[in-house]
Amino acid sequence: MTDVLLSHSYYLRFDRKQLRTMQPYPPLSTLYAASALRDAGIRVALFDSMFASTEEELRLRIRELSPKIVVICDDYFNYLTKMYLERMRLASYRMLEIAQQAGCIVIVSALDSYDHASEYLQHGAKFVIYGEPEYTLLELCKNILGEDNRGVDLINGVIFKSEGKVVITPPRAPIGDLDSIPFPAWDLLDIEKYRSGWRRHGYFSMNVVTTRGCPFGCNWCAKPVYGRSYHSRSPKNVVEEIGIIVNQYHPVHIWFCDDIFGLKSGWVKEFSEELAKANIRIRYKCLSRPDLLLKENTFHWLAASGCDTVWIGAESGSQKILNAMEKGTTVEQIRLATRKLRNEGMKVGYFLQFGYPGETYEEIRETFDMVRTEMPDEIGVSVSYPLPGTKFYETVREKLGAKKNWYDSSDLSLLFPGEFKPTFYRMLHRVLHRIHRIRRITKRKEKITLRSIFVLLFIMMTLPLFFLAMQLSRILPNTVTQMNYNE
Repeated sequence: MTDVLLSHSYYLRFDRKQLRTMQPYPPLSTLYAASALRDAGIRVALFDSMFASTEEELRLRIRELSPKIVVICDDYFNYLTKMYLERMRLASYRMLEIAQQAGCIVIVSALDSYDHASEYLQHGAKFVIYGEPEYTLLELCKNILGEDNRGVDLINGVIFKSEGKVVITPPRAPIGDLDSIPFPAWDLLDIEKYRSGWRRHGYFSMNVVTTRGCPFGCNWCAKPVYGRSYHSRSPKNVVEEIGIIVNQYHPVHIWFCDDIFGLKSGWVKEFSEELAKANIRIRYKCLSRPDLLLKENTFHWLAASGCDTVWIGAESGSQKILNAMEKGTTVEQIRLATRKLRNEGMKVGYFLQFGYPGETYEEIRETFDMVRTEMPDEIGVSVSYPLPGTKFYETVREKLGAKKNWYDSSDLSLLFPGEFKPTFYRMLHRVLHRIHRIRRITKRKEKITLRSIFVLLFIMMTLPLFFLAMQLSRILPNTVTQMNYNE
């Protein structure tokens, strides 16, 4: 018998870009919620939509298990769910309808559901959870299962309908002691599907989160769950989890999906020492800020603990744009941190975004120049994406058209009138990636393959078109609000 069937609404099959990339990571928030329920004696099961072909597979899982409660708990630690992709929202709506039709009480916990609570309730959700899901979900499930006789209105962090009106209970404070939370319920996964997905890359990677929240104030970054709070697990607790993962599932690589890894002073050094005590050696990648890396001077300890790649939220090579974003970092810090990471033998990735208000040809050129001179090992290119609840969103809110979200992660639509047309930014994305790839081949003497030759030929053919498009975008009137974004 199953009391609660947990799932999430991210379907790899519905996201063209991620399906091609094929680097699947399990839904951590869903697995944490499952552990919290199971630790309290509630019988749980999982429908992992990651590799499902269609939402209808949920119906088969419900028939098999006959749960009283179905929970759609999206992964708060995955940047893809933070973007509110339209295709996954539609999947969530369909899953809610299927569960309701099966007679289940349906709960949804998603970054998107707070901003669109009425729509989720309309599509079949009985309750919407906002904030961290673990303890709110536990109290709510106990109430539904008859183990807690309190009214739902006394449970913090819940949205529901009562007498035709939407009721929002007070928010729940973020969990301070992260070591008290049981480890994710990894055993509920079909881990071999994830291992198979990674096979093309020649290694198997799993994900771990060591912190919750981010205290920095980038004005385009949404913080609907934690605000600007920041809580960290102890290095010993993290190493204990890694030991379990390595011994049971045998990954050779970890992705630390924290917004900011190792922010707490001395944390990375202690983490490295704890790994050594446990005799664990594993490669990992993480995300950080250049100013933090330089201030804490953690380069040696990152390398000593097994870090092979640090992704930096560089965003732009223009100080003007960084200041407008309220990043709190400088271009020189990005450059210096890149060189220091390289000196310790680590790779560097840059997250870049184009299209922020005020960015012109000159600022784009500065970003190209930073990539050209610093030669990061990897780049992730996107366009500025207005998320509800951010200062940036409020700035462009009145300029947004009917489309307010990307359909999937390959969309790359600029959702507000920019300096250039949407087609320009899509071409910018392709060209920068190809230029960067060829420069790495030629400058670092990487192996030249037939694919590399085709890429070089493509660049030679598209660069003239790209710069022509740039010039035309500057002189033609911008009718972006009237354009079909799916062109």
